[in-house]
Amino acid sequence: MMKLSLICVGKLKEQYWRDACAEYEKRLSRFCKLEIKELPERTSLHEEGSDILKNLRGYVLVSAVEGETLGSEAFARLIKNLQDEGKELSFVIGSSHGLCDEVKGAADKKISFSKMTFPHQMFRVVLLEQLYRAFMINSGAEYHK
Repeated sequence: MMKLSLICVGKLKEQYWRDACAEYEKRLSRFCKLEIKELPERTSLHEEGSDILKNLRGYVLVSAVEGETLGSEAFARLIKNLQDEGKELSFVIGSSHGLCDEVKGAADKKISFSKMTFPHQMFRVVLLEQLYRAFMINSGAEYHK
């Protein structure tokens, strides 16, 4: 079973975001061992970056506006390839201030989900849903239309 770490700067403040994440965590539990690490927001990107770098393991995917944009099927293929290679995956979501260059430089791949900017709490839900969708696509289920 794939090990997947979601490294996030900041906490989910509203209960509805926590509930949505909990639902996708439950759904993902049949496909991967998911660990969500919430790191504190700091006064500088360098301090946040230092915290993030200490928590990276395996193949590192960073959410960055300058990253490659993938469709759901391509994202699913990427997850399947990493899983087939036995890779552990760390996915990074920075703070509302972004990510420092050291974290971006440590990434094996930078991914952008859109040219639009999303609230970080909402993006965590979007990422978990897309991970679930990727595993469902890879399992041949009808979730993805």
